[in-house]
Amino acid sequence: MAAVTIDLEAEKKEILKRYIALLRAIGEKADKRDRLQIRKAFDLALDAHKDMRRKSGEPYIYHPIAVAQIVASEIGLGATSVICALLHDTVEDTDVTLDDIRNLFGETESKIIDGLTKIENVFDQSSSIQAENFRKVLLTLSDDVRVILIKLADRLHNMRTLESMARDKQLKIASETLFLYAPLAHRLGLYNIKTEMEDLGLKYTQPDVYEEITTKLKNTDEVRKRFISRFIYPIRTSLVQGGLHFDIKGRPKSIYSIYNKIKIKGIPFEEIFDIFAIRIIIDSPQETEKSDCWRVYSIITDIYQPNPDRLRDWISTPRANGYESLHTTVMSPTGKWVEVQIRSKRMDEIAEKGYAAHWKYKEKNDYESSIDDWLSRIREMMENSDASALDFINDFKLNLFSEEIFVFTPKGELKTLPSGSSALDFAFDIHSEVGMSCIGAKVNNRLVPLSHTLKSGDQIEILSSNKQKPKEDWLNFVVTAKARSKIKSALKEEKRAIAETGKEILDKKLKSIKIPLDSSTVGNLVRHYKMPSALDLFFNIGEGLIKLENLAKIARGEKNSSWYKILRNKFSRSSDSETNNEPPTLENIVKEIRGKSDMLVIGEDMEKIDYKLSPCCNPIPGDEVFGFVTINEGIKIHKSNCPNAISLMSNYAYRIVKARWTNQQQIAFMAGIRVNGIDDVGIVNNITRIISNELNVNMRSISFDSLDGVFEGTIMVFVHDTNHLTELMGKIKQVKGVTTVIRFDTN
Repeated sequence: MAAVTIDLEAEKKEILKRYIALLRAIGEKADKRDRLQIRKAFDLALDAHKDMRRKSGEPYIYHPIAVAQIVASEIGLGATSVICALLHDTVEDTDVTLDDIRNLFGETESKIIDGLTKIENVFDQSSSIQAENFRKVLLTLSDDVRVILIKLADRLHNMRTLESMARDKQLKIASETLFLYAPLAHRLGLYNIKTEMEDLGLKYTQPDVYEEITTKLKNTDEVRKRFISRFIYPIRTSLVQGGLHFDIKGRPKSIYSIYNKIKIKGIPFEEIFDIFAIRIIIDSPQETEKSDCWRVYSIITDIYQPNPDRLRDWISTPRANGYESLHTTVMSPTGKWVEVQIRSKRMDEIAEKGYAAHWKYKEKNDYESSIDDWLSRIREMMENSDASALDFINDFKLNLFSEEIFVFTPKGELKTLPSGSSALDFAFDIHSEVGMSCIGAKVNNRLVPLSHTLKSGDQIEILSSNKQKPKEDWLNFVVTAKARSKIKSALKEEKRAIAETGKEILDKKLKSIKIPLDSSTVGNLVRHYKMPSALDLFFNIGEGLIKLENLAKIARGEKNSSWYKILRNKFSRSSDSETNNEPPTLENIVKEIRGKSDMLVIGEDMEKIDYKLSPCCNPIPGDEVFGFVTINEGIKIHKSNCPNAISLMSNYAYRIVKARWTNQQQIAFMAGIRVNGIDDVGIVNNITRIISNELNVNMRSISFDSLDGVFEGTIMVFVHDTNHLTELMGKIKQVKGVTTVIRFDTN
C-alpha cells in the first residue's frame, strides 16, 4: 500500500485556525487570566497528543479542540469547562497525571478531569455490562454536573466523526448514544445536542431509513418553504402592528422524531401532518415575557382556529429540565394542522443550551436547586445496591423521556411526576416509608385505589397502614424509578429469605448424594431449570416449585444443552488441561465463536453450534444482522434495526457477534406485509393471485379488515431474501386501490 504523505505545515495552520475559532466562541466569558489558562491547556494538550492520530488519519488534537468548541458555543460553558475539554483525554491516553493538572490549573479542573477519566475507563471496549458502567457514570454527576456536560460534548463529536469507524463499532457507539446519552442530554435541557445525537444514531443504526427520510425532506423543501411563507405572512403583519419585536422561524422536525411517528403510528412519511413547526421568538424583558407570549397566542388564534386539545402551557409550569414555551396547534387555510411554539429569547436560549444558559439569567438559585434535586434522586436510587444494573438503567430511563404532570399535596405543595403516574407513585415521591405502607388514596376528596392514574391538577391525600407490605403486582402500575426501585428492593428482601431456605434444602439433598454445592453445580442447575439467576433457583426450591428429580445427573451437567456442551468441549481442547475444570465464561465462549474471522456466517456448519432467527424481528437473507450469545438458547440472529438491538448492544456489547448471510441454497423465511388502500370489489383476490401465481410465493395466512371504504390487510408469506420480498411488495403496490405496502416485524 502506498504511503500517505502528511503536510505537517498545513496541519499546523489548521490547528491554529481551530484554536482561534475556539477563543472567539468563548468570547466575553473569559477574561485575560482565563485566556492565559486556556492557552496553557491548549499547549499541554498539543504536546501530549503530538504523536497521536484519530482513525480518520487526522491529528488527535482536532478532537479536544472540537469538544472544547462544542462546550463553549453549543452548551455555553465558561473557561474552566473549556480547559477541561481540551485536557479531557490527557490523563487517560498520555503521560500527563492528575497531579500535573492540579498543580498547573487547580483542584476544580483536576476533579472534573478525574470524573471524565473515570467515565472513559468504564466505557472501554472490553466492558462486560454497559448498564453497570452507566451507574458509575451517574455517580460522577454527584461531584460536578460539568463532567457529564463535557462528556456529552465528547460523545457528540465522536458521533459526528463516526464515518471512519468499522461498521460493528459504529453500531455499538450509535446504540449506546441512543440508549444513554441522548436521554441524558434531554434531561439536562440540551435540545439541540439531544436532537443531533438521535439523528446521527439513526443514521448509523438504520442508514436506509435515515437516507429515505432525508431525501423526502429535501424533495419537499421548496413546497414547505412556500407553505410556511404564506402561513406566517398574516401573523407577521399583526405582530408588527401590535408593536412586538420578534423573530419567526419555520423548521422541520428532526429526522429521528419523524421516524418515531412513522414507527409508532404506522403511517408513511406523506401522511405525517406535523413535519415542521413554526417558532415565534419575542424580544421581551423578563418581567413582561409571560404576558407577551399570551398576547402572541391571542393574535395567532384570532387569525387561525386552534385545536383546544393541543395547547401546552410550559411557561406557567416549566418542565423539569427547565424548558419553557407555549405550544398551540392551529388549522391553516389549506386544511393542515400546524404547530406554533411561542417563547421569549431567554426561553429559547435555555431550550437550546439547557443547564448552562440558566446561569446567564439566574444566579445560583432556582435552577441549581432543581439540578441538585435531580442528582439527589439519582443518589437515592443508587443507594439500593441490590438492584441489578440492568433494572437500574431501565428504571432510570423510564423517567428521562416522560411527559410531566403537576399535582398537589393536601397542603397545596406542587409536585412534578411523569405522565401516567399512579397514586402509589405519589406516595413514594412523598417518602419511601409512606409508599411502603400505602393502602389507598383520596384524589380530590374521592377514595381511589393505589393503581389510580393521576392527572395534572389533582390533589392527593395518602392513606396508610403499618400492616401493609409491598406486593409483586405493585410493579404493574408504578412508573417512577424511585417507586420501582424501592418496591423491587423490598420484594427482593422477602425473596432472599425464602431463597435461603431453598438453598438449605438443596444443600442437604446434594450432601446425601455426595455432590458439593459449588458454583459449577449451581451453574448446571440454573441452566437446566432455565432460571435467570442462582437466587431465582433457590427461591423456586424454597417455594416448592422445583422438585429436584434426577438431581445427580443435572448437578453434574449431564443434561446441559447441546450447544453449550460443544462450546465447553471446544474451549477445553483449546485450553491447558490444568485450567479447564471450571465451565467457560460467556466472554470466553464468545471469543471461541468469533474465532480468527471475527464473523459468524449464517448458513454454515459452525461445528453444529446452534443459532436461531430471533422471533422479535424475523430477519431474512439480505437484512443487516448480528448474533447475540444467549445462555440457554444458543446464538440468536437479530436485524441491526431490531426494536431490541439498541438495548442489547448498549447493555451486552461483549455478547454481540458480527454476522452475515452465506450464499446458501434457497430457504424460505417468513415475513409480514401490511397493505392499506381503498376497498374495491375483487381487490383481495387480485392481491392473492399475485402472491400465489405470479411469483410462486407460499402464503401462511392473510387477513383483511374493511371500514367505511378503507381496508387494512396483513399477509404472512415465505420468501427467500429481501430482494424477493421487495419484488413482491412492488407487484402488490401496483394493484388498483392499494395505497401503501410496508414490511412489518412478525413477533
